[in-house]
Amino acid sequence: MTTGGILAAIGLVFFGYLVGSLSPSVYFGKAFKGLDVREHGSGNAGTTNAFRVLGVPLGIAVLIADLLKGAVPVLLARLLLARYTEASDSQIALVTVFVALACIAGHNYSIFLRGKGGKGVATGAGAAIGMMPIPMAFIVGLFIVLLLTVRIVSVASIVCTIVFPVTAVVLDQPLPYIVVCCLMSVVILWAHRGNFVRLWRHTEPRVVFPWNKRRLESTDPDLKTSKQDAEK
Repeated sequence: MTTGGILAAIGLVFFGYLVGSLSPSVYFGKAFKGLDVREHGSGNAGTTNAFRVLGVPLGIAVLIADLLKGAVPVLLARLLLARYTEASDSQIALVTVFVALACIAGHNYSIFLRGKGGKGVATGAGAAIGMMPIPMAFIVGLFIVLLLTVRIVSVASIVCTIVFPVTAVVLDQPLPYIVVCCLMSVVILWAHRGNFVRLWRHTEPRVVFPWNKRRLESTDPDLKTSKQDAEK
């Protein structure tokens, strides 16, 4: 790789960290709910706590934004390095891995949040989509199924994180991608250590979707009455 290519690679890694450091959960919470998600729920500035504190619609918005935080820098790195540098395919793959890790590091240890942040699941998933769209199609589908059935975001995240590197190996992805899959999984699982404790204690909250609310109201008259009173 030429000197210009090396400088471009360094710039792309730094860009990935800055983009990853942006916190949609904090911004959306303050803009639409007038609250800081870091002061509610688990105190985490990630997608899981956004669903818990901000509700499903804003939780979905945060999820999409966090996915884009990982996908855009990775796709940009692949495109720019392939088009404007003389880097080989293996070099592009290696730089892309560092950009992906930088996005996750920015999300978990944001420069804008004084070194704090989320747990990197959605951002890591976005970065992985940019690198390996076919394996990630399976992982995203698995996440959605688990979220809709179990209704615990952390469970869906943990299971998908464990399955992630296995899928990369089975589908014969490039070695740098398999290595980063393993590193990302370790980082994300470590960030979920508090969730493991809450799951063990059966205190991890579930996401309540609109159809779950209707079912609860139909089986609990007191809940329906209290909702009607609140709307008056």
